[in-house]
Amino acid sequence: MASAAHKMKVLSLYKQMLRESQKFDSYNYRMYALRRIRDAFRDNKTLTDSASIADSLSYAMKNLAIIKRQTIVGQLYQAPDKLVIEK
Repeated sequence: MASAAHKMKVLSLYKQMLRESQKFDSYNYRMYALRRIRDAFRDNKTLTDSASIADSLSYAMKNLAIIKRQTIVGQLYQAPDKLVIEK
């Protein structure tokens, strides 16, 4: 079983990734990021080894940094119109 400290880090990272992915202007990117985040955390919820949890956390931190960069770049080059589903 994962320690309480790992659980808190994982939950915090999960929430951060979800919040950052909500910043994508494009509906398709936003939904893709949300789906990938949820699937990845769901797939890794059975991890019990401390080393594998730490590896997964560091991988998720790298992906969080990527999401942050991509949302900034996406805001620089916004599409003029939203999709019909977004209105």
